[in-house]
Amino acid sequence: MNEMAAAKRINIIQGEYKVTDEPNAVITTILGSCVAACLRDPVAGIGGMNHFLLPGTGPGGMSGGDMSRYGVHLMELLINGILKRGGRRERLEAKIFGGAKTIASFSNVGEQNSAFATQFLRDEGIKIVGSSVGGEFGRKLEYWPASGRARTYPLTGAETQKTVAMEQRPARPAKPVESSIEFF
Repeated sequence: MNEMAAAKRINIIQGEYKVTDEPNAVITTILGSCVAACLRDPVAGIGGMNHFLLPGTGPGGMSGGDMSRYGVHLMELLINGILKRGGRRERLEAKIFGGAKTIASFSNVGEQNSAFATQFLRDEGIKIVGSSVGGEFGRKLEYWPASGRARTYPLTGAETQKTVAMEQRPARPAKPVESSIEFF
């Protein structure tokens, strides 16, 4: 059975993150100007992905759904989620994806997102082992946290515009994506 057939697919959207230690999990998302950071502890076999729309922290006094649009909030949730499950900060490695300039007449928020993610990870001492950022078209991203493997597929112009429309919808509160139910 190949990796694709055996994979447990977990999709995330803007404002979400997912951390998993399942060896056959693949986390997927669609990116335009948004950025996804993929982090993992290769020794512990724990990793995850986030998906944020805007760089930095945003204006003061924000909470809930508004915060989920901003990179600093989702970066901290992702890192802390990995550490809570047994990952070690000094072993974390990262890959960064997305940040396209999807609308020529707008400011390049995609470039700002990519720069933010890169600087945030450097400031946190987390090694960046790969990236695919920029360009004019969106991407579909697949990330296997157990192996660190990532694959991107370029979107067409029409698919990118659909992604831009999704990115412009109101934010929902940041939350982990539940992929299983646990009974106590």
